[in-house]
Amino acid sequence: MEYRSLKGFSGLGQLGILLAFLGAGLIMATGLQFIIGYQLIPSGLPADKIGEAMVEAFTQSENISAARFAQVAGTCCIMFFPAVFFMFVCFGKNIFWLGFNKHINSKQILLGFFIIFLANIIANPLVDLSKMALSYFPDIFALGKRMEDAYTEQVIILSNLKSWGEFLMAIVIMAFFPALFEEILFRGAIQNLLERWWRKPLLAVVITSLLFSLIHISVFLFLSRAVLGFVLGLMYQRSKNLWVNIIAHFLNNTVAVIQLFWISNHSEKIEVDKLDPKVPFWGGLIALAITYGIFLLFEKASTPNRKQIAFEEQNLLESVDVLHCNIGHLK
Repeated sequence: MEYRSLKGFSGLGQLGILLAFLGAGLIMATGLQFIIGYQLIPSGLPADKIGEAMVEAFTQSENISAARFAQVAGTCCIMFFPAVFFMFVCFGKNIFWLGFNKHINSKQILLGFFIIFLANIIANPLVDLSKMALSYFPDIFALGKRMEDAYTEQVIILSNLKSWGEFLMAIVIMAFFPALFEEILFRGAIQNLLERWWRKPLLAVVITSLLFSLIHISVFLFLSRAVLGFVLGLMYQRSKNLWVNIIAHFLNNTVAVIQLFWISNHSEKIEVDKLDPKVPFWGGLIALAITYGIFLLFEKASTPNRKQIAFEEQNLLESVDVLHCNIGHLK
């Protein structure tokens, strides 16, 4: 029997709807960032100089608030709005279909944070491996270096955290919103769609993790972010509660913000590539073994909640079937 959403859309139809909203979100984000950037540059500039002037304006310290707002607004347009509108069109207003529900416990959150923390350690050696492999391809390596430099510059601009007020703002802008928006799109919309459509959970996790890494636009960090995405996907697949992922992801981001805040107040220069300690391959393997053990505990803590979620989903599906039958009788 072909899979269809509550509103009757096939898996392929849902994918098309999601892609359409993603395209619209990208256009909206581009337009919004142009409007914000245009306010920061002198009037009367030649058309061919406007783009360059906007990029430069966003890097200036007096415009840091505008840069932060542009980042949040752009990410919201690209990730949050498409996922929510996709849900409305394909399933209705119940956010349950994006993975939000009340079945969560403190053990899941604590274990989830440790899993994500260890996933970063597992992924760390892959960065050096990627750089070593790509060194044999000079053009790709140069592209990766330019992407890494651009990312570092962006983080430095947004991480000028000299006061507690700026620190608290960064917790919201750099830690919470990215966790919320990324989890809603990748796990709540994409992974849920692929798993329901293909009925192959592991394949859905793998594809989603690759897309998760791809959207971060990094050559050197592609494998490491794919690993992080895979772990996040596996966590969601076993918990079936998006809040678990959002909170664990948020706590992981918060650790990085705390590091940036400390460095901003104790060092003259922020070196993003040194935020994570260098981990040898054997260290990554040890972290992998520990992660497997913690994941077994996470699975045990999630099983009762997952059963409750499955029961709730079945009730929702049955209520929709009854509604459709009643409408059919009225006709």
